[in-house]
Amino acid sequence: MSSYLIKRTATYALLAFAAFLSVFPFFWMVVGATNKSSDIVTGRLSVGTSLFENFANLMAQVDLVRVFGNSFYIAIVSTVLTLAVSSMAGYGFEIFRSRVRERIFQLLLLFLSIPFAALMVPLFVMISRAQLSNSFTAVILPSIASIFIIFYFRQATKAFPSELRDAARVDGLKEWQIFLFVYLPTMRSTYAAATIIVFMGAWNNYLWPLIVLQTNENKTITLVLSTLTAAYTPDYGVILLTTVLATLPTLVIFFVLQRQFVQGMLGAVK
Repeated sequence: MSSYLIKRTATYALLAFAAFLSVFPFFWMVVGATNKSSDIVTGRLSVGTSLFENFANLMAQVDLVRVFGNSFYIAIVSTVLTLAVSSMAGYGFEIFRSRVRERIFQLLLLFLSIPFAALMVPLFVMISRAQLSNSFTAVILPSIASIFIIFYFRQATKAFPSELRDAARVDGLKEWQIFLFVYLPTMRSTYAAATIIVFMGAWNNYLWPLIVLQTNENKTITLVLSTLTAAYTPDYGVILLTTVLATLPTLVIFFVLQRQFVQGMLGAVK
């Protein structure tokens, strides 16, 4: 066998192994949702017959409609507000030039290096003094001005054709009209990519909701999942079924916006 075939075979073997490592956790999660806890503990990797039993046990422990309603509300409102605020900020930082613009933007980027753990206590004090504890507003408000998303939109705005903006100004459009009717439709791939990033972040957010949401009526799916795993005798079938259900919305969002996500991450402007 030639050295070329050996290298090619080794490359395919390595890629196949990497693909197996990536897919296996999802396979195990889905298969585990159909098995009893005792079967999962023994390492069973075939599809079982306990899916409906696990679902009934989950429904007996958790108000799924309320929990998913809370998660969807927080994720959707967070996504809409974050895209609105951060895209306007990114547009403004790129379009409007001033002497202090770069210094302010560099200061914002500096805040990216501060871990959230260092901000939790002062943020919680601010939320408590504003009497917003145990409310969805307390979860949503700190996230709507995302520095990363502002940076992302500013970089994407560099690809926005200046000829379109100049033509709109010549036609008499004001700046907010240019943003709404020219910039926003042109940058829809960028918005689609940002939607996936922000929605996944809001949906999977755990630490901050754990701190500010103190009643069971306001719990999100990630908090409920952590409660199930912390039980004295965890039911792994129910836990894996909950994990599957919690993963589905983000998968749907990703596959629906997959094409625009790739274009947006590449900086394409349509």
